[in-house]
Amino acid sequence: MSDHRNRYPQLEIDLDRLQENLAALSQRCQASSVGIAGVVKGFTALPEMVRVFDEAGLQYIASSRVEQLRRIREYGVKTPLMLIRIPMLSELEDAVSLAELSLQSDIQVIRALNDEAGRQGKRHKVILMVDLGDLREGFWSREELISAAVEIETQLPHLELAGVGTNLGCYGSVKATPEKMHELIAAAEAVEAAIGRKLEWISGGASTSIHMVLEGTMPERINLLRLGECLVLGHIVDCDMDFMHRDVFTLRAEVVECRDKPTYPVGELSQDAFGNVPSFTDRGIRRRALLGLGRVDYGDPFDLEPRMEGVEVLGASSDHTILDVEDVKEQIHIGDVLEFDLCYATMVYLTNTESVHVVYRKNGKLLDTE
Repeated sequence: MSDHRNRYPQLEIDLDRLQENLAALSQRCQASSVGIAGVVKGFTALPEMVRVFDEAGLQYIASSRVEQLRRIREYGVKTPLMLIRIPMLSELEDAVSLAELSLQSDIQVIRALNDEAGRQGKRHKVILMVDLGDLREGFWSREELISAAVEIETQLPHLELAGVGTNLGCYGSVKATPEKMHELIAAAEAVEAAIGRKLEWISGGASTSIHMVLEGTMPERINLLRLGECLVLGHIVDCDMDFMHRDVFTLRAEVVECRDKPTYPVGELSQDAFGNVPSFTDRGIRRRALLGLGRVDYGDPFDLEPRMEGVEVLGASSDHTILDVEDVKEQIHIGDVLEFDLCYATMVYLTNTESVHVVYRKNGKLLDTE
C-alpha cells in the first residue's frame, strides 16, 4: 500500500457523502415506484465507490464498458449488472458472461446474443431501446421494434425481453419531458399487446430524467432510471437537488509557480499545443499561478470550478493550468494547494489517469490507498 494522502494532484472522494446521496435519491425514487440502475462509468468504476453502490440496494449496477463490468465482478458485488452501451458483435461473449441485462437496438446483434447465451447455458435479459428523437441508439420504426420484441419472445429461447427504454439529452440534447415519457409508454404498451404480457421495466432515461421524479411529473409506468451523474455530483442542469451533497469529489492541485506577468502573449501568435488559436484580453500585469496538472488530466480547463474566491482559470496546456490570482485576498505561494469542484467531464478524465492520486474519506478520516 502506498500513501497518496499528501501527493498532488489529488482527487478526494468522500464515501460517506456518496452513500448519503444514494440513500436520499433512492428514497425519493422508491416513493415514485422508480428503480435505479446505478451507473458507474463516469468515475471509471473505482472499487471503493462501486462497493458503496453495491450496498445501496439498487436494482442494477451499470456501465457502458465490459472491461469495467469485468472488474466489478472481481470486486464480488452482489447487485445484478447491466451493460448500457449497445454491445459490439465482438463483445457478446463478455456481455453474456458479465451482465445479467443489456440494452439492445439491432435484431442482428440480438440474434447473435441469443446464440452466445445458448453457448454459455444462460438466459440473458434485454431492454429494447426506442429512439424518441435524440438520434443516438434505439429503434426508430415502431413496427421494427414490435417485430424484434415478438421474435425475442417466441423464437429466441436464451433471451428474456425485460422491457423497453430510451435515452435523451446525450447526443441530440432533446429534453426529457412527460410527453416523451408518454411516447415511450405507448411504445411499451404496443410491445405488451404484441407479446401478450406486461414488461418488467420501462426505462425512462438517465440523470436528465430525474427532475420528473422530483417534481412529481413522471408518468406512473416509468419504473427504471439509469442514474450516475446526479448521484455522484449531487446536481443536474435545470433540476433542484438541494438535498444532495455537491462535494463528493474534491480536486486538489499544487502551485508550482506564482509571479506577476503580462496578460497578453508577447510575440507573433500561432496555434497552441492542441491546435487551437486562443484569444486573449490585455489586462496589464497581473498575478498568475501555475498548477502541476493540465488538460491531459481533466480535459477542458474551463470545466474546473475553483473553490477559492478570486481565482480565475485562464487556460491550460497538457501539463500546466494557468490561473489569475490577482484578486485573491491572501497571497498565493509556491507549494500552496488549491481546491476545485468537478463536472461530469472532469470526473471522467480525473478518475481515468494514473497521474492523479485518488484518496478516500470515510468516517471523517482519509484512508490509505494503493
